[in-house]
Amino acid sequence: MTTKPAPSTLSFATLRATAAKAGLDWFILALLGMIGLAYLLPGPGNYDGPVSLGKVTTYGVSLIFFFYGLKLSPEKMKAGLKNWRLHTTIHTTTFILFPAVIYGTRFLFSDADNNTLWLGVFFLASLPSTVSSSVVMVSIAGGNIPAAIFNASISSLIGVFLTPLWMGLVITATSDDYVIGDVILKLTIQVIVPVVLGILLHRRFGGFTAKYGMKLRYFDQIIILLIIYTSFCHSFSMDLFVGFSATTLLLLGLGMLGLFVTVYGIVHLVSKLLKFNREDTITAQFCGSKKSLVHGTVMSKVLFADNSMTGIILLPIMMYHALQLLVASIIAQSMARRSQFENESI
Repeated sequence: MTTKPAPSTLSFATLRATAAKAGLDWFILALLGMIGLAYLLPGPGNYDGPVSLGKVTTYGVSLIFFFYGLKLSPEKMKAGLKNWRLHTTIHTTTFILFPAVIYGTRFLFSDADNNTLWLGVFFLASLPSTVSSSVVMVSIAGGNIPAAIFNASISSLIGVFLTPLWMGLVITATSDDYVIGDVILKLTIQVIVPVVLGILLHRRFGGFTAKYGMKLRYFDQIIILLIIYTSFCHSFSMDLFVGFSATTLLLLGLGMLGLFVTVYGIVHLVSKLLKFNREDTITAQFCGSKKSLVHGTVMSKVLFADNSMTGIILLPIMMYHALQLLVASIIAQSMARRSQFENESI
C-alpha cells in the first residue's frame, strides 16, 4: 500500500514543477533578491577597499570569458558553417534588426531619466543571443539542435566585438565622458584576451569544461548576481530610481514583451520567404529572438565601469530575460505537443 504525499508537499512539488516549465528557476528569483538586498543593504556593494565586491566581479568577468573560450571547439565551429543562410538570418536579426528596431523608438524617451532607460534598452538590443536557453527551447520544440548550438556559440563570440561597437556609436554621440579608446583597451584585457586564450587552450583543457560544466554555470551565475547587486547598490545610493514610477516600469515590461513578439514574428516571416524547413525555422526563431543576460551583465562591467547608472541600464535586459524564458517556454512546449499530435495522426 502506497502512502499519498501530504497536500502541502504535493502543492509545493506541483508549484515548483510549474515554475520550472515556465522558466522561473531559482536564478530569476535570486536576481530579484539581489535587487532587494541592494536596496536594504547597499554598503557592501559600495565598499571600495582592497578586496571589494567590485574587484571580485572584475576578475570574475575575465574568468567567465576564459571558460567560454575554452568551451569553443575550432573544429566544430568550422564544420557548422555549412548552413550559411540560417546563420546569416539569425545573426542579422540579433545584431542588425534588434538595434534598428530600438533605435527607431528613441523619440519615445525624451527626458534625461528616460534617456538612460533607452540606453539600457539599446544595450539589450546590441547583445548576442543566449546559449543555454536557446538550445534547450530548440530541443523541446524539435528544431535543429546542432545549428542552435553553433549559432548560439558564434553569436556570443561576435557579440564580444559588435556590442561595444554599437554602444560606442550611441554613447559617444551623447556623452563626452565615454572614451572609446579606454573602453577598447579594457575590453581587450578583460574579455578578448581571455576568450582567445581559452580557444587556444581548448585542445588541451577543453575536457575540463565538459566535466565541470554545471559547476562553471553556477560560477557564472554567482558572478552575475554579484554584478547585479553592486550595480544596484550604486544606483540606489544615488537615488537614480526615484524618478521612475510603477507605470513606467510596467510600460517597460510590456515593451520588452512586445519586442520579443515582434522579432519572433519577423523571423518567422523571413524563414517562410527563405523556405526554411520546420527544424531550421524553429532554430531561427528561438536563437534570433533571444538575448543573453550573462553577456549583458559582464559587458556592463566593462562598458559602464564605475557608472552609477548601471543598475538602470541593466533593468531592460533583466526584464527581457525573464519574459523571453516564460514566453519561449510556452511556445516551445506548444510546438512539441503539436508535433507529437501530428506524428500520432500519421
